[in-house]
Amino acid sequence: MLIQKLTKKYNGKAVVDSVSFEIPKGKVLSLIGPNGAGKSTVMGMISRLVARDTGMVEFKGRDIGKWKSRELSQKLAILTQSNHIQMKLTVKELVAFGRFPYSGGGITPEDQEIIHQAIAYMELEEFQDRFIDELSGGQRQRAYIAMVIAQDTEYILLDEPTNNLDIYHATNMMKTVRRLCDELGKTVVMVLHEINYAAFYSDYICAFADGKIARFGTVEEVITRENLSEIYQVDFEIQMVKGKPLAIYY
Repeated sequence: MLIQKLTKKYNGKAVVDSVSFEIPKGKVLSLIGPNGAGKSTVMGMISRLVARDTGMVEFKGRDIGKWKSRELSQKLAILTQSNHIQMKLTVKELVAFGRFPYSGGGITPEDQEIIHQAIAYMELEEFQDRFIDELSGGQRQRAYIAMVIAQDTEYILLDEPTNNLDIYHATNMMKTVRRLCDELGKTVVMVLHEINYAAFYSDYICAFADGKIARFGTVEEVITRENLSEIYQVDFEIQMVKGKPLAIYY
């Protein structure tokens, strides 16, 4: 997937200003940066949830805007921060929504097997007949990820997947993201505020500041004292933990 010169303005002010980068296939890429840096807006334009003013998102050789919705949803899944469904659904019913791009309203035996596998992968078997509004925050997030797994797309876009989760559930969520890439071969793009989750669980980092890309590269290339101090305007120190850079700010 290639992003070329994306621009978005609100009230005449550019919140995303000529952003270009390529999403590495089969890897985990995290978009980081201060509040208002433009990372969530870029994610919205990549997923077609936000209209772009100028620029292009090229997906498999053609403009993503020219894909039919059903065809695109078989290749790309998006999980936003506001993923609350206002319906009384069980976990299994929620996960079944992931098969909609393939079978519409009718669930086939093949779909049922994929749904079962997704529920098992996220270790939700004991909760599959429970209503999602009865689950804890961590269990609910796992159910939404199971729905994304059932959608069976090459690309997965996650906007703040650790939002509103405690450290235990947030860490487990990040471990799941790594498994999606390492075990299932997915390309995962995330918006994250927590720098150290991005550093520890990603392959590549795209750091934003003032609507532009400040740095793009491997974790080791981007997560440095100089880069982070410049991007976030606070002092950082870097320590290595299990071969990954850990950022400490003060």
